[in-house]
Amino acid sequence: MTGSEVISMYENIAGLTQQMVAAARSSDWADLTRLERQCAAARNDANGPIAPLDGAARLRKIDLLKQILANDREIRNSTQPWIKQLSNIMQAPQREQ
Repeated sequence: MTGSEVISMYENIAGLTQQMVAAARSSDWADLTRLERQCAAARNDANGPIAPLDGAARLRKIDLLKQILANDREIRNSTQPWIKQLSNIMQAPQREQ
């Protein structure tokens, strides 16, 4: 992948994860799942060796990675209460036995 292809891939993933934040905040699990699949596909599209970046491109990649990680943290913050609630519901019948 060329440097511009790498940046384009990270920009796409950053945009998708931002959309995932919105879906998680609104509890739109179907959209979140769809976006998660798109994000994985975008990542998997990286084929061949990735060119090392320097200068402004490297700084842009770092900024995009920070955005992606911040989005991931926000998605987890939005989904963890729901996952915990679901886990409690699934364990409830086991506790009654």
